[in-house]
Amino acid sequence: MRGADAPPARRPDSFYEAIGGEPTFRRIVHRFYEQVAEDDIMFPMYPEPEDLGPAEDRLRMFLEQYWGGPTTYSDTRGHPRLRMRHAPYPVTPTARDRWLKLMTVAVKEAGLAPLHEATLLDYLERAAFSLVNTAEPGGPQ
Repeated sequence: MRGADAPPARRPDSFYEAIGGEPTFRRIVHRFYEQVAEDDIMFPMYPEPEDLGPAEDRLRMFLEQYWGGPTTYSDTRGHPRLRMRHAPYPVTPTARDRWLKLMTVAVKEAGLAPLHEATLLDYLERAAFSLVNTAEPGGPQ
């Protein structure tokens, strides 16, 4: 029986482990936020643009947990509730597409095996489409 302060058991067969664990997710998410810092659509969407570090940490922890890594995200922030957490921010189709463009660059630069890259990009695309909550300004309502 594990003690309450023992680290969570790792699943050696997880996607998280298969792609290299924390260093790989750290590299992908850091590259994504490097691009966000220079992006005219994404950067203004962040409530604390002077420091993207906390947002970078949250996304990395979320992705790590989702793919079978440590449960640090839920341990510190509770259930992910992605749609609820993004509800206060206008996520338009244009913002979705830009997010996907920047994330695709980050994933492709990570040098994953083709099947792992395709698996991760498929998930990110589905997640991004699910978070759209606002029509384009001037578009159909």
